Amino acid sequence: MSLSFEGQVALVTGAGAGLGRAYALDLAKRGAKVVVNDLGGDPHGQGENRAAAQKVVDEIKAAGGEATPNYDSVASYDGGFNIVKTAIDAYGRLDVVICNAGILRDIAFHNMSEEDWDKVFAVHIKGSFTVLRAAWPVFRQQSYGRVILTTSSSGIYGQFGQANYGAAKTAMLGLMNVLKQEGAKYNVNVNTIAPVAGTRLTQTVMPAEMVEKLVPEMVVPAVTYMVSKECQDSGLIIEAGAGNFNRAAIVKGPGIRPGMDELKSAEWCQENWAAITSLEGAEPMWRTGQTMKEYLASKT
Repeated sequence: MSLSFEGQVALVTGAGAGLGRAYALDLAKRGAKVVVNDLGGDPHGQGENRAAAQKVVDEIKAAGGEATPNYDSVASYDGGFNIVKTAIDAYGRLDVVICNAGILRDIAFHNMSEEDWDKVFAVHIKGSFTVLRAAWPVFRQQSYGRVILTTSSSGIYGQFGQANYGAAKTAMLGLMNVLKQEGAKYNVNVNTIAPVAGTRLTQTVMPAEMVEKLVPEMVVPAVTYMVSKECQDSGLIIEAGAGNFNRAAIVKGPGIRPGMDELKSAEWCQENWAAITSLEGAEPMWRTGQTMKEYLASKT
């Protein structure tokens, strides 16, 4: 059975090219009305150009879909509000938010400037906050919402020269882990995609032949499914791209629990380090102190 988004409204940030464009086109093809947001800056966060968002809107309309452009920056609170307002003004509701906008400023940490750090955080993590903060009351009121945040292997595992980008991408996981809990009673699911794709951003760090092969459309199926009403999962990290799909997770090992009767020493930790650091039998968590298995059991 094909997934349909008829009657739904989707908002995609950074949708003027690459992954965002691919998400927007697929959702529109499936019946969603799409707000195509893009400031039109370069991969390093400089400049702006309205042509990028408008071009994707024109593509959607030429294919028989409905779309509206928005040119605000996600990096400002007013910008995030205006992006969501565009959806409400144009279509009267909002069902899906895909936080895709991003920039890169790769540089070794010892050479990284304050601006390199702040600009990346402003677009990635603050940019996700501003849009979702504006969308959240809408989701709560209508008791429905689907959210995709964007992380990266740099944020999950690390990548040399990307301290700013990796830290911002790891912050997405913290944001997801809180919002999945706050959204649960309102049927708002929040998941995170870790894409591998050839885009304007990755062409600054990938060989040209790899950029050409890693088409963004390889990531789209996972994102489209996760923002559908059929997907009931929340709090997942999905890696997708290059023909691969898998889940990544932060897990908690069993450790050892000697109790609080006496304080332990650093030497005690040294002696028991293998057991403390063992991941045998590790489980993904839903919240602090509760495993995913326990959470799912509590819902039945």
